[in-house]
Amino acid sequence: MSTDKEDLAIDDEFQNAEDDAEPQPEVAKTNLSKRRTIDNMLEERRLQKQLADFDYDL
Repeated sequence: MSTDKEDLAIDDEFQNAEDDAEPQPEVAKTNLSKRRTIDNMLEERRLQKQLADFDYDL
């Protein structure tokens, strides 16, 4: 009977491991979203600098 209890404990740990693995895609989406936001801000800054350096007296 002691082996049955050990099997249950192993199954419980396995289920907890699956639960921990689920949030990873959300983290990846969040990181990708943050990266896109940073890329957009850098692109906007680069374009504003080009506009500031542009010679309007052509």
